[in-house]
Amino acid sequence: MKKILGIGNALVDIMTILDNEEFLQQINIPKGSMQLVDIDTSASILKRSEKFKTELSSGGSAANTIHGLANLGATTSFIGKTGNDKYGEFFANDMRNTGINPILLTGSSDTGCAIALISPDSERTFATYLGAAIELSQEDLAADMFSEFDYIYIEGYLLQNHALVEKILEYADRHHCKICLDLASYNVVEANLDFLKIILAEYVDIVFANEEEARAFTGTDPEKALDKLGEICGIAVVKVGANGSLVRQGKNTFAIQAIQSNCIDTTGAGDAYAAGFLYGLANDLPLDKCGAIGSLLAGKVIEVVGAKMKENTWAEIREKIPHITK
Repeated sequence: MKKILGIGNALVDIMTILDNEEFLQQINIPKGSMQLVDIDTSASILKRSEKFKTELSSGGSAANTIHGLANLGATTSFIGKTGNDKYGEFFANDMRNTGINPILLTGSSDTGCAIALISPDSERTFATYLGAAIELSQEDLAADMFSEFDYIYIEGYLLQNHALVEKILEYADRHHCKICLDLASYNVVEANLDFLKIILAEYVDIVFANEEEARAFTGTDPEKALDKLGEICGIAVVKVGANGSLVRQGKNTFAIQAIQSNCIDTTGAGDAYAAGFLYGLANDLPLDKCGAIGSLLAGKVIEVVGAKMKENTWAEIREKIPHITK
């Protein structure tokens, strides 16, 4: 099986189960929003939420995808930046325990944390302190970090640091790695449109986008956006929520159905889809099979709160994959 390296923001997800919504009003964060906060605000929220049940997991978009790949048995690694603190240690250990080889640089700030405040109706409100995660820079990278890998998976949130992304692309290209990019968010696409047009045309082999991100890049509906993205990149994937996904390579288009799911929380669905799709590619499977595995993972992760699944769910997924690939 081919090897995959992920690069992205290293964050610790702190899942916090609220017994009422009044707490959100007390800390002045609108329900359902994602607010970037400073270290003092983050520490204050953590202190005030100590009475609630919490659960930690290593997070960040690319880290979620790499976790998914590792749970499927792929050989993986991850590059990110954490602080010299208990959360940084947790992040590294959580990755190692999943079979991932973490390549973690140490920043001057504390480890980034995403406090996910989960209301009784399962809606999530985020207070995110990016911390050391956004200190990752081109100077932290070395060409030999990329030498063992076949695929490089880049989190789209890194697009806001053009110099960093350019260095990743340079080193990946030097080692003949296939470059995969997830577009992350429509506002990231809008803010980096000219840069994206250049790197998609010159470097990116596989691009993942949801409907909003595809529209932000092309200005069109998913089908036409798929055509445009497919003309630029070798493989284009447009995820269309409950309607599944569309995959394009050359003149071939595949419509992949979503699986039947009891949707509780859509967080992490795109990351899980990418994990399943890349697992298929790493095993040289046809693109429709890659998409079907992606749909399986996405359909399962939306049945739980958060972006991580328990081992019994992964065991069920691993049992189902051979039926998809035969």
